[in-house]
Amino acid sequence: MTGHSGQQAFPAEAARAIAGAFAPIQPWGNRWDYYYTLGKLRSDPLYPGVLEALRGSAAPLLDMGCGLGLLAHALRHDGQHMPYRGVDNDAAKIQRADKVAKRASLTAGTFEVMDLATTLPVHRGSVAILDVLQYLPEQAQQALLRNVAAMLEDDGRLVMRMALADHTRRGRISRIGDRAANLIGWMQFRPRHYPDADSLRALLQQCGLTVSLTPLYGNTPFNNWLLVARRG
Repeated sequence: MTGHSGQQAFPAEAARAIAGAFAPIQPWGNRWDYYYTLGKLRSDPLYPGVLEALRGSAAPLLDMGCGLGLLAHALRHDGQHMPYRGVDNDAAKIQRADKVAKRASLTAGTFEVMDLATTLPVHRGSVAILDVLQYLPEQAQQALLRNVAAMLEDDGRLVMRMALADHTRRGRISRIGDRAANLIGWMQFRPRHYPDADSLRALLQQCGLTVSLTPLYGNTPFNNWLLVARRG
């Protein structure tokens, strides 16, 4: 497992350009989503890593646990225009994601409320699961990944970012951060299960996928890893 632990987040100018879609129209409007997306883009290497993993694929993308739909905006900024569908169990975030996408004229994107613990979308193409997997129980994770593997076609790719289970300092900080996100109401549920690298790799290889797993820490203190899988 070698990789991109030093990968950088977006430069300030690019981060401001992407996050600008989330700024309120009125000067007195709520700027929480703008500052959240701006801070995430400037500090977290997640989106540069995901954009690199998807680059070159035209397959439709399903973003499972899309939140505010920030990935859709990052993709357009990067010149990637595949059809995008975002699903999330947080209705308030989906409502805001849909509103901002329409205001930004993201015509290739759609958003809908969906609980991945109980519902599986019908899809063929690429799938992104970013900072979501640990909120599902272990058996639900395994079932989800087996079903997602069947969705990948042609140049479709599975791209996941998650905190892995280990006893490192980064692992402990990741668990604390996830619990804090639940306590302040940003995430509706507490983490249920942190997967380990060997189990993830073995499960997806059993599904006929080739797997790349690399650290994606950047300058953050978290135990985040990027997994990219595809057929062949």
